[in-house]
Amino acid sequence: MSRADDLRRIEQALESAGTVLARFTPGQIEHRIKERGDPVTEADMAVNEVLLSSLPRGDEGWLSEETADAAARLQKSRVWVVDPVDGTKEFVEGIPEWCVSVGLVEQGRAVAGGLCIPARGLIVVGAVGGGVRANGKPCRARDVDSLDGAVVLASRSEVRRGEWKRFEGETFTVRPMGSVALKLGLVAAGLSDATWTLVPKHEWDVAAGTALVLAAGGEVWTRDGQTPQFNKQNPRFSGLIATAPALRGPVESLLARS
Repeated sequence: MSRADDLRRIEQALESAGTVLARFTPGQIEHRIKERGDPVTEADMAVNEVLLSSLPRGDEGWLSEETADAAARLQKSRVWVVDPVDGTKEFVEGIPEWCVSVGLVEQGRAVAGGLCIPARGLIVVGAVGGGVRANGKPCRARDVDSLDGAVVLASRSEVRRGEWKRFEGETFTVRPMGSVALKLGLVAAGLSDATWTLVPKHEWDVAAGTALVLAAGGEVWTRDGQTPQFNKQNPRFSGLIATAPALRGPVESLLARS
């Protein structure tokens, strides 16, 4: 199976998801609260069904925020890791900072991914070694080597909690935004310079974005400095950092002293 087939499957699934989402109006949709306190809507579940019917084939595994986890995925070499609506809170509130996130993991590595970002009219797809395209046009991570004047995307919730106060006075611009998948996608598309979160995130939050940033020539690493490993029994990371390629050193130095 070629990577081109994987990307076609991702893009077609995202287009189908966008069609489903067109039935719903952000900011005017009912929701319920799940056990861990996150909102979920009819749209989340409808998109989940579309992705599940479109993506896995043969012996491929599945991990989704909106599907009960099954240990069988741990034995699979290829696993689809998805979040039907990453940024459901923003979706419910009518804030245009959410997306559909689809990642493909092989042997624990995020190798391909795609995002459907309706508010921006964007579908971003890419594969490690094959580059990234936004609405069919090639794009890359920005060519910057200094944080001076850089744009760093931060979790809106983390900013509200005061977790970014430590960076006040730095020479880069902090831009609060919902959806970690969206933030990673914007770094991959060359529309921002870096993003990081130093609080736990699930694999479905970041699988697609990790693949896209790496495919765009950027850098992604965990809080302990390692390349993210996916399809783990406990599908969580303690945090994640993603940057344009030459910014890893400056960001590591910043986080070490902050």
